[in-house]
Amino acid sequence: INCSVHLPPVSSVSPSPPRMVFYFTSTCGQFTIYMGKDKYENEDLIKFGLPEDVWFHVDDLSSAHVYLRMKPGMSLDDISEELILDCAALVKANSIAGCKKSSVYVVYTRWKNLKKTASMVDGQVGFHRPDNVRRMQVEKNNSIVNKINKTKVEKHPDLYQIQQDSMREMQMQKKQHRREEEKKKRDEELKRKQEKEEMSYDRIMNCEDMTSNADVEASEDNTAAEAYEDDFF
Repeated sequence: INCSVHLPPVSSVSPSPPRMVFYFTSTCGQFTIYMGKDKYENEDLIKFGLPEDVWFHVDDLSSAHVYLRMKPGMSLDDISEELILDCAALVKANSIAGCKKSSVYVVYTRWKNLKKTASMVDGQVGFHRPDNVRRMQVEKNNSIVNKINKTKVEKHPDLYQIQQDSMREMQMQKKQHRREEEKKKRDEELKRKQEKEEMSYDRIMNCEDMTSNADVEASEDNTAAEAYEDDFF
């Protein structure tokens, strides 16, 4: 099983025409939620997602594909219950059969866990790792859906280009992180070397700069000893 993200090579021509995508703002106002207009948009959303995206769908029923864009560095465990409920309520409301039910089950997983094969119809997906798919029950919640729908904005983004730009930015950040780590390692090594030199007995007690009692006594008279004692006192 391979969950790594394989992206198409960079090209000046986007393989995906602009699609109609609906964007929403979470009730907390800090996150973007989005979904495609229909199954054709869903196909592009499946193909051109980002690593920080989380996919939501009504379990065992036809529904929209709703995505949450997490902040960089977040995991599924970092998503608040309030934010999960926003996405779950929205995907339930955008299911023809699910919106009529008092409650449904919703599944969600990270975008990179979605698996698409040639035999699947438009909008159908599988999972690289089914164990990484979470399932929850959600009740009808019109107040949440109405609040989220007020933030709805229709856009026609180039999803391919957005994905490519995001991956370039990630690669630049990784390179910068590696450079910083390498510099940190060099600085630490230099510091250890300097500390070792400062603590070296040979550096602190340089015998060539010291005068011993034997050197003083080796003079023909006491002049050297007296001078030494005068200097000392």
